[in-house]
Amino acid sequence: MQKATFGAGCFWCVEAVFQNLNGVEKVVSGYAGGRIANPTYKEVCSGLTGHNEVIDITFDPAVISYKELLEIFWKTHDPTTLNRQGNDVGTQYRSGIYYHNDEQKQLAEEYKQKLNDGHAFPNPVVTEILPVPNFYPAEDYHQNYFNLHGHEPYCQFVARPKVDKVKALFGEKLKAGV
Repeated sequence: MQKATFGAGCFWCVEAVFQNLNGVEKVVSGYAGGRIANPTYKEVCSGLTGHNEVIDITFDPAVISYKELLEIFWKTHDPTTLNRQGNDVGTQYRSGIYYHNDEQKQLAEEYKQKLNDGHAFPNPVVTEILPVPNFYPAEDYHQNYFNLHGHEPYCQFVARPKVDKVKALFGEKLKAGV
């Protein structure tokens, strides 16, 4: 098993995008990249900790590659908005790839360069690519959020479109029954 760590806005949405993929064993929502240990959701939401809402993915590279995870990451959020995803604004919503080894770093940087060189988006990609910082799991009520609270308005209007996009673009990569 290997790890991948991504920030792409609210972790409820990002978790929902990745947790139903074949080869993904576990997705944990949490915080990374900040100045204090074991932050709370309230502290991170203040914008004063420097933490990003991220997901930590445990995956089987024999089933789904890191490169495939990167493709899904890039195609399911806007990597051109600094510290923002839609109406979610603040440094805790920044786009980030936190690599676990040199190969992940290289693949992430190459993909970002390809997107910018090809003008894949109207604006340049601002996703930070950094070594994985300390990761702190979010409180239990944040885990598996979309599956437990998918009926709530935020999930319906923000997370659901991302989940539907993954089904449309990457349906062959989803676990059976999803």
